[in-house]
Amino acid sequence: IEEEILGLRFRVRPNAFLQTNTEMAETLYSIAREFAGLTGSETVYDLYCGTGTIGLALAPQALTVWGVEISEESVACAIENAELNGITNAAFFAGNVSLALEELLERAGSPDVVVVDPPRAGLAGKALRRMARLRAPRIVYVSCNPTTLASDPKALREDFGYELRRC
Repeated sequence: IEEEILGLRFRVRPNAFLQTNTEMAETLYSIAREFAGLTGSETVYDLYCGTGTIGLALAPQALTVWGVEISEESVACAIENAELNGITNAAFFAGNVSLALEELLERAGSPDVVVVDPPRAGLAGKALRRMARLRAPRIVYVSCNPTTLASDPKALREDFGYELRRC
């Protein structure tokens, strides 16, 4: 299928994930973009990037966007969606987020902003710890589960010194 969100076209294969309510997806991604506070000079990590929707929505205002997703089919969609929209400053690769962060750090350098949109179960312990150790000045946490939206930022605050500024 093909959808349009925030003026970008997204093609989605049968087993790849896309927000089904595209009107609300536009609102959600606009808020994520606002909270990211990009100026054009930032390296952005898009963790659990799916088909690239959030990262590609941020790309015009970032220096680079690096997306990681475990689903190879979703990553293939993200790469295709970048090409479809003429976005050249975004790269996507398949991998387990908690295991891929070290390699991503070597490839891309330190992130200025991390956008994370984890599964409903939230961030696994290793993924949360490894993401926090990146020491990104800003994390934008997108969630569809209030329980993990409460517990993960709490751990980021208590264990790693992050401060919740907006929700």
